[in-house]
Amino acid sequence: MKSLAGGSITLVEGASFSISSLNGDIEPGGAQGLFFEDTRFVSTWRLRLDEAELQSLASIPHHPFAATFVSRGQPHPGQADSTLFVERSRYVGNGMREDLVVRNFGREPAACAIAFELEADFAHLFEVKENRAQVRGNHSVAVAGAVMTFAYEYREVSRRIEVEFPHEARVTPGLARLDVVVPAGGEWSTTLEFRLVVDGGPVELRYDGGASVELSTPVTRLREWESTAPRVHTDDDGVNATFLQSQRDLGALRIFDPEHPARAVIAAGAPWFMTLFGRDSLITSLMTLEVDPSLATSTLLTLARMQGERVDDLTEEQPGKILHEVRRGLTTVVGARAGSVYYGSIDATPLFVVLLGELFSWGVDDDVLAQLLPHADRALEWIVRFGDRDGDGLVEYQRATERGLANQGWKDSFDAVSFASGRLAEAPIALCEVQGYVYAAFRARAEIASKLGESQVALEFSERAERLKLVFNERFWLEERGYFATGLDGEKAPIDSLTSNIGHCLWAGIVDDDKAKRTAEQLCGPAMFTGWGIRTLASSMGRYNPVSYHNGSVWPHDSAICAAGLARYGFLEEAEAVTVGLFQAAGAFGGRLPELFCGFDRGAFPIPVPYPASCSPQAWASAAPFFLLRTSLLRLEPSIPDGTVTCSPVVPSLFGTLLVENLLLGGARVSVTATGTTAEVSGLPEILRLVDDLS
Repeated sequence: MKSLAGGSITLVEGASFSISSLNGDIEPGGAQGLFFEDTRFVSTWRLRLDEAELQSLASIPHHPFAATFVSRGQPHPGQADSTLFVERSRYVGNGMREDLVVRNFGREPAACAIAFELEADFAHLFEVKENRAQVRGNHSVAVAGAVMTFAYEYREVSRRIEVEFPHEARVTPGLARLDVVVPAGGEWSTTLEFRLVVDGGPVELRYDGGASVELSTPVTRLREWESTAPRVHTDDDGVNATFLQSQRDLGALRIFDPEHPARAVIAAGAPWFMTLFGRDSLITSLMTLEVDPSLATSTLLTLARMQGERVDDLTEEQPGKILHEVRRGLTTVVGARAGSVYYGSIDATPLFVVLLGELFSWGVDDDVLAQLLPHADRALEWIVRFGDRDGDGLVEYQRATERGLANQGWKDSFDAVSFASGRLAEAPIALCEVQGYVYAAFRARAEIASKLGESQVALEFSERAERLKLVFNERFWLEERGYFATGLDGEKAPIDSLTSNIGHCLWAGIVDDDKAKRTAEQLCGPAMFTGWGIRTLASSMGRYNPVSYHNGSVWPHDSAICAAGLARYGFLEEAEAVTVGLFQAAGAFGGRLPELFCGFDRGAFPIPVPYPASCSPQAWASAAPFFLLRTSLLRLEPSIPDGTVTCSPVVPSLFGTLLVENLLLGGARVSVTATGTTAEVSGLPEILRLVDDLS
């Protein structure tokens, strides 16, 4: 459960989520509603007691998808307090179930009128988010006895939602009323089920009204997730809370492939991006390998199934390309037809190969590797054939039509790529971090080939990697400024802004050693490091705005990648400063890192300032603490094919003793205890030996 700015609550489970007021009402005219697969099925849901709005007392979370809203009725005239107490227990999943209990604490029976207001506009998710919901197609509402049904048809799609009220209710379109008498010291209760129908097919509600919620699929899945995930404990309660919250949020953000129900992938974030994103799901899976490596396997297999097959300018599909996002809504998304896939991402394709390389190091089944390697090779072929548009050895992007995303790296807002002066860069653009990802992809394929005895393939991709590294360090390095250009524009001119993108280059390993120190100094200097994290754009740049999406804000996942890059090149104090800052920021947000927060300096305000409309929980942000655990704190790197595990910890004094239990390595459950720079690893299987030197 998440509390949004303005006093609203989000519950999320798979492709379903609800946004409501603190008392449980879904108010019309804004962004609230019950959503499923990018459609708002409920646009109004209000409970009235004696024609008055309930007084909210508390919102109590049970799971990410379940909460109880505690309210009371309005006091009668001349009375200080009401004797009627209302509990609304809501469960979201493939629709919604709401258990309503009205309790009477009075000494006499209480007669009350209960009214339910219900509306459905079937608006598309993006239209709701941008406050431009439109009415299109044919809408209808019907009443049959105690059942109210809303229906919608538009072209080839249809949607329906039906709710059955208590049999004694007087039901008319949009309104159900009933009069009840609640005994003195007693209660009245009912259960309401919001059942959905998509294109004529009923959607199975996760919580049957006649069964215990504790036996439902979401609850059992979350229990299984929590029982198998690593347990992290430190001497700092705030840090412990952050790990626990991140673990729960990752579990809640899982969505399951309907064609392969055992495969779970991570949706990008709640509430607006509960769908599969190529880049987001790949990076999140990579960041959480020690939490659940099966996420990486499922993500790769799912993306491989939708890998590009043909050239389509409208969706930007190309052979071998990995998708940007999947949408199942009713209206168009960046030019793609409803329910289709959009491929406008420059980095998802190399990241696919990078993740496969990481999964190979963590241990992957031979049959899975055999399935995925051809897809990795197709991705690499795309890099050479389509990604390198002009044959200069660099990978660039330029949208195929005006409907596509103008910027196609992870900073994909329209103004995210600019020169130091503030002038926007023009495509085609070769981003610095994308070259790093491609370099890492070449290295990963070479490593896999080497371990499989494919010496010629290993040599080919090793040479490709070295050529790219040479070109990158020559063409992107700005000697007079001491950092790498954000990218090269359409004229091959260096885009000279200072951005966090260069930290990704450190993480990927593409930076020459003689340039690493100055790069680290820039990342951790006052123009970039706020004390909470690393800004997306330096405060000295022309477009800097601390309250912007990509031009000076702090993204936790971005800062975590920068910290990993700093640690990779041996800048351990700098990595520690970023790591500690992020965990302290998480504490200020109640243990949950948001998608992003404002880039004000830590000296300006005592807490990090929230960014409006930031997703929370969000996949990258939820994964960031575990990525920091592996790359900056424990510095844990397994190589299952080599039979080794490297652990070279740097645990800040804030953490005290760091204990990680139930960590899956080489098919065994392992425990790691680390203090300062020493570690003890227990439970390693015989196939693995411990190495304590990352060099």
